[in-house]
Amino acid sequence: MPITSTRSASGVTTITVDYPPVNALPSAAWFELADAILAAGDDLDTHAVVLRAEGRGFNAGVDIKEMQATEGFDALIAANHGCAAAFSAVYDCKVPVIVAVNGFCVGGGIGLVGNADVIVASEGAVFGLPEVDRGALGAATHLARLVPQHMMRTLYYTASNVTAEQLLHFGSVYKVVPADELDATALDVAEQIAAKDTRVIRAAKSAINHIDPVDVKASYRLEQGYTFELNLAGVADEHRDAFVATGKPKTTQGSR
Repeated sequence: MPITSTRSASGVTTITVDYPPVNALPSAAWFELADAILAAGDDLDTHAVVLRAEGRGFNAGVDIKEMQATEGFDALIAANHGCAAAFSAVYDCKVPVIVAVNGFCVGGGIGLVGNADVIVASEGAVFGLPEVDRGALGAATHLARLVPQHMMRTLYYTASNVTAEQLLHFGSVYKVVPADELDATALDVAEQIAAKDTRVIRAAKSAINHIDPVDVKASYRLEQGYTFELNLAGVADEHRDAFVATGKPKTTQGSR
């Protein structure tokens, strides 16, 4: 199954995403992932959650091919609502969520990671938002939780990536380890949390969310409004069609 959950005797629920070849998720999968994360947190026998992925990378965002193969805006709306649900689920999960990032984390993956409690990554893993190259916006809210403000703007406007090692320097990534140690490292952090009194940890998660200076859900929803505008103007379709056809971003000179 593409999204699976297992719970250890110590109370760590591991949720694994597996959508070959690059873990670009169709709209339905975002809702499924949200349900799995929330269900884990609602289970009192779960003390911590590890979110990981199989394959070449952690997450490549939404499945643009699915979106472009669907008439009208239904797939776009579903993808946007699905992403919002999954990002919120990580944030609202009643226990800490530890993400194990292998290879790459781009697009919607940034929304998952930016809302997580602990991030561990494999050496050389990259993080980024190619949204402007797809004629869309979104997840600047979450990227801003990973890097300083001006770095976020630079990465966003240029659709450039930042490495796990750079994020370790900024303090947003907890550990960077060889790929073959990634799962064990994430599990070790989760086990440390799971060994605490889960009543206290659940209260701590709620308290930390309540003192957060940014309402991540409202902020992301505002970003999505601009994405909808770009779609209505036809701009987003131009960029997505170009990406589906060539695998490369569309460049536009002198656009108005």
